[in-house]
Amino acid sequence: MAKRNSRAKRTIRRRAQAKASSLQGEALPLLESLTELPAYDDLCPSDAQLKAYEDYEAEVLRREGDNAELDLGCVVRLDRGFPAVLVKHDVFRAEFAARLTKGDFSRVAVGDWVCVRSPHGHEMGVIEKILPRESDIARWKGGSRGERQTLAANVDVVLVVQSIEEWRITSGRIARSVVVARDCGARAAVVLTKADLAGADLVEASVAHVREVLGDDCPVSVVASAGVVADVEPLERATMRAGGRWGVESVRALVPKGQVAIMLGPSGVGKSTLLNALLGREALQTGAVRESDGVGRHTTVARRMVAIPDAGIIVDEPGLRTLQLVGHERGLAMVFPDIAEAAKACKFRDCTHTHEPGCEVLARFGDKSPSPRLDTYLSLANEMRQSAQTLDPDIVL
Repeated sequence: MAKRNSRAKRTIRRRAQAKASSLQGEALPLLESLTELPAYDDLCPSDAQLKAYEDYEAEVLRREGDNAELDLGCVVRLDRGFPAVLVKHDVFRAEFAARLTKGDFSRVAVGDWVCVRSPHGHEMGVIEKILPRESDIARWKGGSRGERQTLAANVDVVLVVQSIEEWRITSGRIARSVVVARDCGARAAVVLTKADLAGADLVEASVAHVREVLGDDCPVSVVASAGVVADVEPLERATMRAGGRWGVESVRALVPKGQVAIMLGPSGVGKSTLLNALLGREALQTGAVRESDGVGRHTTVARRMVAIPDAGIIVDEPGLRTLQLVGHERGLAMVFPDIAEAAKACKFRDCTHTHEPGCEVLARFGDKSPSPRLDTYLSLANEMRQSAQTLDPDIVL
């Protein structure tokens, strides 16, 4: 009887896969073929999330007299909007309860903990409630009437990935990702890739530049490209001289067991290559970059959790072409606390810290020439100021 029930359950899951695929017009990957998904015990809901689940479980019991079909699950993958939910003894595709399809309530993200029901004989699980998030890694998407798009939920650390190329290592792209991470409730670390293509001098200069802008509180790791590098010692020494950390193992140490990270960065910087190195096998597809401009194509199309051996979990995220800064003033102050504190003493509340009399920022930091840290702060602050002015009056951040 147990074997018969198990076979029937697999048949139901395959029907759900076929249903989702037909709605999307192309096949979704079979969940049983995805070997890199985490185990349920690798995931750690917070005490607040466990309490929220218990409260909902009790509510269902009072309302229906039975809560046996209800489970606590985690969204571990999103394929074109179709969530895959991991529960204690199963993983399955899920749809949303009717009341969750109204408004924005059905917008789950990878990493979300949910109350999910597995009705007997039903083709898919049913997500009934999204539990409160401990962190919400989100970006602004759209123009004056845009909205926040959650990239991943309940993330502990954001790994800002950037390749070391002379024209690309600029503080702006890296710093904006760190600002978003801190504002959204996560720690941040920087991972610089393709060190072997850059050479020791550029590696040292890049690490030093990033640390000068972001300070000592933001770790910087450096890794080489895929394949065997003939001599890594000069690259490692250059990294250490500038205060960085060398190698794939330094990245692994940033995501200890029980924690969840997400990699943010544009296409072509080597995120999937780095994940393969952390996995110790070629589990994820990688692609080449265009020789003309070094821009990569998307090889990651789904958002998914990847379990890292002897470490935690990393969310593999498609490359981001844009990362607008809208409403992240708190994050800016967290990344640049010394400058933000000085700004409170400026004579004018709307001081731009560029020319105004009585500007405390210029008084404390303006005599440093050049000052990449101050320049980065001013650039990001100005961008947020201009973005806020373009929003429609009724938009609440």
